[in-house]
Formats: sequence, C-alpha cells, structure tokens
Amino acid sequence: MIVPMRKVYLVGRASDRARLLKALGGLGAAHLVPVDRSRAVPDEKCARRLGAVERALQVLSGVAPSGPAPDLAPTDAVQEVLQIQRRAAEGRNRLATLYHQLEQIAVWDNLRLEHVRKLREAGIDLRFYTVPARLVGEIEAECVEPMIELPGRKVLVAVACRTGKRKMKLPEEAVPEPLPIRDAPTIRAEAAEIDASLHRDTERLHELAALAPALETERARLAEQAEYSRALHSAAADEHLFGLQGWVPAETAPILAESLAGEDLPVAVELVEPDADEQPPTLVRPPRWARPIEGLFQMLGTTPGYREFDVSVPFMIALPIFTAMLISDGGYGALLLLVPLLAYRQVSKMIGPRFTQLLMLVGGVTLVWGGLTGAFFGFLLYEPLIPIDLSESSRMFMMWLSFTMGAVHLSLAQLWQAVRHWPDLRWLNRVGWALFIWGMYGVVRFFVLDDPIDWSVPWLYLLTAGAALAVLFASPSRNVVKALGLGLAQFPLSMLSAFSDVISYVRLMAVGLASSVLAESFNDMALSIEFWPAAGAVLVFGHGLNMGLALIAMFAHGVRLNMLEFCSNMGMQWTGYAYRPFIQNTIQEYSQ
Repeated sequence: MIVPMRKVYLVGRASDRARLLKALGGLGAAHLVPVDRSRAVPDEKCARRLGAVERALQVLSGVAPSGPAPDLAPTDAVQEVLQIQRRAAEGRNRLATLYHQLEQIAVWDNLRLEHVRKLREAGIDLRFYTVPARLVGEIEAECVEPMIELPGRKVLVAVACRTGKRKMKLPEEAVPEPLPIRDAPTIRAEAAEIDASLHRDTERLHELAALAPALETERARLAEQAEYSRALHSAAADEHLFGLQGWVPAETAPILAESLAGEDLPVAVELVEPDADEQPPTLVRPPRWARPIEGLFQMLGTTPGYREFDVSVPFMIALPIFTAMLISDGGYGALLLLVPLLAYRQVSKMIGPRFTQLLMLVGGVTLVWGGLTGAFFGFLLYEPLIPIDLSESSRMFMMWLSFTMGAVHLSLAQLWQAVRHWPDLRWLNRVGWALFIWGMYGVVRFFVLDDPIDWSVPWLYLLTAGAALAVLFASPSRNVVKALGLGLAQFPLSMLSAFSDVISYVRLMAVGLASSVLAESFNDMALSIEFWPAAGAVLVFGHGLNMGLALIAMFAHGVRLNMLEFCSNMGMQWTGYAYRPFIQNTIQEYSQ
C-alpha cells in the first residue's frame, strides 16, 4: 500500500530552532519541505566534503580490502583515494599516448638514438634511407645494412661512412628518413615506470578499501550535517519565530505533537490533509512477502506517484514467473537460488539484501519451471510435462501460453484501474478495455496460431462490447455527442496499443526457446571435443554466457513487460518522489 500522508506545519521560538531540529531528527518521522527553496542548499564546505567522500567510496566500491586498515583519518583517506584516482587517469592517458607513439615508430624497431649520437661523435656518419628493394645493391658506402622491408617493395637501409673518407653514393630514388624524436626503448622504459606506479597505486587502493566502513560512517555523518544545514537555512525564520513544514505518515501524525511536547518544546503543530493539487512524498509499504521487489525498484530508481498504485504485489508475482520462462532451465535456476543462499552476506553486500532475496525467489521459480520442462543445463533429463524445443507443437503451445498470460496480466491492470475509478463512470471505460484486450487476444491467436475468429467464438463479442464501453465512457459527459467524439478520437491509437501489448508477450516463448537451444548447442559442441579439459572449458564458458544473457533478459524483457506493458495499462506515470524523513542519528548541534 501507499501510506497516506498529512501536511505538517511546525512553529517554535527562534531560540529553540536547534532543539527543534534535534528533536525532529531523533524522531525520524517528518519529510521536511523547504519553505524557501532558493535557500535549500547545504553549507558549501559540508557539500564539498560530502561529495569527496562519495567519490572516494565510488572508487573503492569495486576494490577488495587487503590487509589491516591503514591508520588514517577519513579525511586523509579520502584525499589519498582521490589523488590515486587522478594519478591513475593521468597514467592511463599517458600510456595510451606512449603506445600510440610506439606504433608510429615501429619501423625503427629497437634502434637507440643514444647509439646513433655516440657513433656520430666517434666520426661515423650514419644515415637512413627508404630505397626500392631492387636498387639496394646500387648503394655505395663503407657500410650498407638493410633494416626492414616496407610496403611498396621498399626497404629501410642504414648507410654509414667514416667522416672525411669515401662519400656515399645513392640512387636517385633514395629518400632520407629523419630519426624519430624518441626511440622505442626509451618509450618502453617510461611506459614500464608508469605501469609500475599504477600497480603500486592499485595495491594501495586495496589497503585503503579496508577503510570503506569508516568512510561510510563519515558519509552518513556528513549527509546528516548537510540535511541539517538545508533544513535550517530553508525554514521560515525571523528574530522571534522559526517555522518548518513537511509531511508525516498519517499513522504517526498524532504522535508527533506528543513527542515534541515530551521534549519540553513550546511548538505549535498543525496537521492538514493534502490538497488535490499537492504531491506528497510516496512511502510504499508492501506486504512482508512482497518486500524483495523493493530491491528492483531501488535499482531502477522508480517511485510511484502518491496517488498512483503500489504495484509491488503484481510485480512480485509476475516477474519471477516471466523470468523463469525466459531462462527455461532448472540448472540455471538452481544456481540463482543456491549461490545467493550460500553466500548471502557477500552477495547482499554487493547488490543489497532485497535484490538478493528477489534473485533467490527468481531462482526457485526457475527451478520449478525447469522441473516442468525437464531441462537442466541444456540436458533433457526426463520426459517433460512442458517441452521447450523446436517442434511445431511445442512452439504453438508456448506462444498460446505467452499470449494467455499477457491477456490476464493486461486485463488485470485495466480492472485495477476500474476499481480505483469507481463510482466515476470511467470505471466502465476500464472494464471495456479489459474486455477489448481479451478480444485482441483472439485476434492475435487468429494471426499467429491460425485459430478461427468468427461469431462461434467469443472474441468478436468481446471486441464489440469492449469497444463500445471504451468509446462511450472515455470522457463521460451529459453531452452525449461530446463524449462520443472524444471517445472515438482516443480509440484508434489505444486499439493498436492493445494489439501490440498482447503480442509483445511472445518474447516469453522466443527468448526461452533461444536460451534452451543455445544451452543445447554448447553441450553438443563440448561433447564433440575429445580433449576433456577443452570440453569442460566450452561448457563453463557457454553456460556462463547463456546465464549472463538470461539475467539480461530478466531486465530487458521481464521488467519491461511489467514496467511498460502492465503499468501503461494501469496509467502509471512513475512521477513520485520517495519519502525521506529528516533523521539525525549522530545527534549534535552542527556549526552554523
């Protein structure tokens, strides 16, 4: 459910503002809203330090700790991490430049400019020319040494004579080649030095990663300080009074005044219902069994509007089923269940506890679906109840099942809207679209599965009745002509959308079949290799790749069917912002 909110206004004495903020922070119940938005910014110094800590934590997020934590204050650790990050970026850019230079002077191989200089100081005139290969024999000098063949049947030749002795004789086609500014050995030496520095910095980062918990604590402290500063400066205040406004859950609103009174604070508290044009923050509280789906919403960064729907329950039911059909392998399901289960602490630290629980649930449902299909790591272990293969009967059944699940999913979305609209006559419009979706289900079966569509089956009746209700009650009005005109204007695009939404669920069959065929293909490839280590490598690589694609399919297709098709039919806009209460865990009066 989406928890009802109440607007709260708090006014106290200006001299009590620090105590009021401290008391509110301790309660952790009020989502504060700036009275003066232009001043709703934290202290500049605090914001700068908070940004630095967050950047440092981002750098350390993918680094495993190594050894004991260094004896460094959080501020010094942040500074060192960011310095290493800057050096690493500069070092990588410099390495890219050096490697480009090496490519440009590859023709000179390991020639050292220092040797050339020493030869010239010793009286040896050493020069380099590009000469056609057929004319190399015409060069006259004390020393002629072809170095490397070049494109176009040419050769780079080194020609040397002692100064003052016999002069060189060259063919007219010989082209002098100037020496590079730097030689390859010098460039490689600099690159090796930079690479060694990068390795040292990487090792230091592993040591500094042990300080990540301390930096998280510092980040939380600075975030609280920034929030305190923002609340303090954006409030309504003069020399006598200090006022705040915000939102509190309706269930905790009556307790707020009592709690503040218990702090011996003379504060006026007013609670009001939100106006129709106001947008309170959204606090979603799904049933306990559906809470793992919060991990997905947190990852996607989506929040429903205050007056929209809590879709936690339908998502929690549909997503694991859709993902199981997309993966279509019990072996992969067992891995998705057991790996997070056996390494719960480590996995939840990386992706969060809620998403870890969701992943385990998806694995369990996929394991059950794999039991029905009989497929485990691409091997068919027994005669399946639901075969997933390239046979005509299997494909037709899976398409029928996908379209049926789509019609159920979409019509439920429309009926949910109908319940929300009741007793407004627009509820009949939603019922009409629910009926029309089932009619479109028949049309899809006619085009894809070659099922009949005539008056002997219900689809045409559902299309007719659904279209009539959808048009007549799209914009209910006493002016029948106006209502009919608006309904007809909206109908064509919505009709096409209903058809595309239903047929979109065929991806459940297509991706699931592709996953099964790919797993079988890797098995066949491995079994055809007699050298068992190579066969094992093919199996591990193949199934690892297929499982990775399956997890991508969970987001690309499973999440899409819920977030796009289902939510579009519910009219979801996802325009909300999350309820974030003002909290001060490290209770203190920050410097102002």
